[in-house]
Amino acid sequence: MKIKAQTAMVLNLDKCIGCHTCSIPCKNVWTTRKGAEYMWFNNVECKPGIGYPKKWENQDVHRGGWQLKNGRLELKAGGRLHKGINIFHNPDLPTIDEYYEPWNYDYESLITSPERKHQPSIRPRSQLTGKHMDLSWGPNWEDDLAGASETAVGDINFRDLDHALYLQFRNVFMFYLPRLCEHCLNPACVASCPSGAMYKREEDGIVLVDQERCRGWRYCVSGCPYKKVYFNWKTGRAEKCIFCYPRVEAGMTTLCAHTCVGRIRYVGLFLYDADRIAEVASAKEDTDVYPAHLDILLDPEDPEVTDRAAAQGMAPNVIDAALRSPVYKLAKAWKLALPLHPEFRTLPMVWYIPPLSPIRDYAEPGQESDLIDRLRIPVRFLANLLTAGDEAPVRLALHRLSAVRHYMRSVRVEGQADEALLQAVGLDRDTTEAVYRLLALARFDERYVLPTTRPDASQLHQFQGRCGFNPDAA
Repeated sequence: MKIKAQTAMVLNLDKCIGCHTCSIPCKNVWTTRKGAEYMWFNNVECKPGIGYPKKWENQDVHRGGWQLKNGRLELKAGGRLHKGINIFHNPDLPTIDEYYEPWNYDYESLITSPERKHQPSIRPRSQLTGKHMDLSWGPNWEDDLAGASETAVGDINFRDLDHALYLQFRNVFMFYLPRLCEHCLNPACVASCPSGAMYKREEDGIVLVDQERCRGWRYCVSGCPYKKVYFNWKTGRAEKCIFCYPRVEAGMTTLCAHTCVGRIRYVGLFLYDADRIAEVASAKEDTDVYPAHLDILLDPEDPEVTDRAAAQGMAPNVIDAALRSPVYKLAKAWKLALPLHPEFRTLPMVWYIPPLSPIRDYAEPGQESDLIDRLRIPVRFLANLLTAGDEAPVRLALHRLSAVRHYMRSVRVEGQADEALLQAVGLDRDTTEAVYRLLALARFDERYVLPTTRPDASQLHQFQGRCGFNPDAA
């Protein structure tokens, strides 16, 4: 057993309000350079919809992630031989139109326009060609179901559902899906890179791009099934979400989490068995990947796990952070958070708590057990999104969230704790109150638990003169 630490995030979709406040600081800090205009390391999509870039979930189109072929795990887009043959032409690469051609407005015309009868107007101008253009797509084009009658039909999460029924006005549903790089345990982008520029950090599992080694082959772009690697057309290098590692190394959370208005994000550590990654990613059925994924996440409260982690050189502050990790509680202990499209077999490390939507029709108190099937968002849609079509984990998470609401309502409103539903979903009073506190009342230091990076004591001479009080700066 080789124990490693993985930085991870959980997002509570029940609380996301689609304000895009997470996307803006990320954009302003990391992608304000020339050539990065169309890059959104963090974006918020509206479901149902085909997302950004167009149809990123449909791997029949983009051929990202992994697949089992003759019982063996391989990249869906082919291995070294295929990439070598097509090294100068990548047929699976999304075009700029599937993202959007970035634009600005010709604001100068408002000042330089000659006197005229009507107010002057401004036209969008492409930031790539400098020419005027007609707008046809954008990073949040489908916001609040805009144009859903045309685009949402292509949402692959309607698999085994009648999309025409759910896109009717009286039956339509909506929720927001914030997305960032998944920093997977089995990243297809790393395996797809011919030059070895993509790598996964040993200390925290963050996936990065070595800009010096990148040669712009762009197989990482097509290999990522979540389409969260971008090509900078100005520098000829790949770029992606870096999980704000300069902040994480200092024990601070990511910008998207720090600025989140709805407080939907939780950041912490998982301890996992790195020796079993290939076994888990090679699970026989798509629906087997999520349970196997859970199985390699180790319990930090198990003395055997912590002792072995310490013996393998894991720092004490990392083990302590894992013990207090909110993401472990939400994903493994309470089974409320689920991974995004586990059938891609990349073992993603950004997890989602499914939303509890309004009920379609009235339910009597005695019909609480049927509440999940009465929700406006179909369970099948959420299962296709989060558990490769397996409804059981989604139902368990929704039932537990509903039971927590019922219990807290009985305590706060009725003044008498009703624990009947808790027992039916495998919760007790203490666990329920812990769930309620973390999801509703948790402080900043409870939602974000990250260890600081400890420099190697043998290399401290390298930091001489760069820490402590600097009298020259006084």
